[in-house]
Amino acid sequence: MTEAEESFPFLARFKNIFIGRAKAIQDKSIFHKLSLVAFFAWIGLGADGITSSCYGPEEAFRNLQGHSMLAIFVGLGTVFTIFIISTSYGQIIRLFPHGGGGYLVGSKLLSPTVGMISGCALIIDYVLTITISVSSGSDALFSFFPASMQVYKLSVAIGGVCLLILLNLRGVKESVVSLTPIFVVFMASHVFIIIYAIAIKAGDFQTVSIETTNQVHASINQLGIWGTLFIILKAYSMGAGTFTGIEAVSNGMPILREPKVKTANKTMVLMAFSLSFLVMGLMVAYALYNVQISEHKTLNAVLFDNVTAHWAPFWSKSFILTTLISEAALLFVAAQTGFIDGPRIMANMAIDKWFPKKFASLSDRLVTMNGVLLMGISAILLMALSRGSVQLLVVLYSINVFITFSISQLGMVRHWWIERGKLPHWRKKLSINGIGFILTTFILISVTIIKFGEGGWITLVITGLFILVAINIKKHYFKTAVRLQKVRQQALSELHEFVVHNPTYDQHKNPEKVKFNPDSKTAIILVSGFGGTGLYTFLRINENFKGIYQNYIFIRIGVINSKIYRGSEELEHFKHSVKDDGRKYERIANQFGFYGKSMWTIGTDPVNEVYQITKKLTRLLPNSTFFGGQLVFSKTFFMSQLLHNHTIFSIQKRFFKFGIPIVIFPIKIE
Repeated sequence: MTEAEESFPFLARFKNIFIGRAKAIQDKSIFHKLSLVAFFAWIGLGADGITSSCYGPEEAFRNLQGHSMLAIFVGLGTVFTIFIISTSYGQIIRLFPHGGGGYLVGSKLLSPTVGMISGCALIIDYVLTITISVSSGSDALFSFFPASMQVYKLSVAIGGVCLLILLNLRGVKESVVSLTPIFVVFMASHVFIIIYAIAIKAGDFQTVSIETTNQVHASINQLGIWGTLFIILKAYSMGAGTFTGIEAVSNGMPILREPKVKTANKTMVLMAFSLSFLVMGLMVAYALYNVQISEHKTLNAVLFDNVTAHWAPFWSKSFILTTLISEAALLFVAAQTGFIDGPRIMANMAIDKWFPKKFASLSDRLVTMNGVLLMGISAILLMALSRGSVQLLVVLYSINVFITFSISQLGMVRHWWIERGKLPHWRKKLSINGIGFILTTFILISVTIIKFGEGGWITLVITGLFILVAINIKKHYFKTAVRLQKVRQQALSELHEFVVHNPTYDQHKNPEKVKFNPDSKTAIILVSGFGGTGLYTFLRINENFKGIYQNYIFIRIGVINSKIYRGSEELEHFKHSVKDDGRKYERIANQFGFYGKSMWTIGTDPVNEVYQITKKLTRLLPNSTFFGGQLVFSKTFFMSQLLHNHTIFSIQKRFFKFGIPIVIFPIKIE
């Protein structure tokens, strides 16, 4: 329980009701309980791809400029691209079974800097995923309402993001399972209406065939072959939003049920086939019914009106309302992809020190809470600034995802080329990723050129600034690591000098047999690992309180982050590492002739874990003092609070409340 929860018990009850009780980290079955099978992964990770059919095909159809029958060719090209990108990401999944999103692929197969660029582009893309999904959902919902109700659309969209933040703070699986009925209704209603719409027109197949042929010839006569091809390619490029979300499965590998690769491939197949059916079906239906663009209705809403026009009014309105509500709701669900994969990429970048380390931390619900909050707040701000305009958001949306697509495909092409001859079927694999690279790069260049003047430059500027911030964060952490290494080396040197020159030290004494001295005081040192800060604190105690403390207890808290919490094997390895750190400190204390003992635990909240151990120790050792160290920079800067934790000060605040003394040594970093 946090300090606030202890002071205000109602906060604990509020948190347990709305977010849920803390998960038990030591539960060996927790990974199985929280992981997603292929069906739920299809919903949680595939919803973004599936719902892109609500705005991707519409954007493509708008750019056909009245040549509606050309939509069939755009649809065929789109389906081909879906399967190429899906197949290429299937290869990425097999090569990176623990998670092979654009960030890791770029980092491992090209360079860490290229991976960082891909990661920054993806984070911005996932913020846009949340924003555009919820905004599109509001558009779909308000398509059924009169124009006078449009003023409430933005408020509903912002409320939807707030609800999703709350659901995702509870945990990924809970948020996905609770939204499953929406997904089922959406798929059932859309599959039915597509089959029904095409079946009605297929009854007069000869007339439709002649009309299609005549329209295509008319387009060629009016625009010429090259003009017609340009219109098709432009519409194909502008419908690039259709392909967003395909990469989500490879990014979300850590949350999939074992065997992860098999589960991921099943999910990818489900997503590719369902998305292809919806996109091709809608494009054909748009063309067959010659759907007209409406200012206040989505293209799908207009299509549903046309298809059900001859139904009884009650059934027509009921079906359309059900379909549009499911479409709106699933677009809200699609924002899940941003909340699942965005924080995960932040966590990976934080572990590699491109992003503040606290974004790799987990809450007691085992979710990356800081990432979820940042994604949600960013989406709300973007939604408010854009006024929820899907047309503007689509302009901003498609560029970044194709930066990541192109980098991922290029990395895979390079990998297969380097490994040529060593792996079976390398030519086939190279061809798949090569075609994927050509298609995604073509779309990236086309969309950037076409959308640049319409607002696409905004995305590039924001991403560029984000990249500069990441580079500076990395530089800071690198410089800090170098300085900390110097502190550690200095501390080890001082330890050696002390042992050599200390006249009371008996080199022949067995350090393992140093006993606890009940007549002397005990120093309890809080350490975060075997390194400069812990060793420095130990030395300063001996320097400033010489002869006072003969017993040393080292408390080592292993803080679980997203990298560690990927499976039971990683967790066990981390436990052993935490234990070993404590034993090293014990040996150091013993070598000085002092009693040394280590205590350890693992958790997500170091302040709470320290306090739980402290409550036991203070009863057993009333004559003890707590010590810790804190990095102090010679020059403060505005991001220092964000880049470095100040856990020791939070512990100090908690200790003071209960009258527990603690001494903090400043460790100055020049």
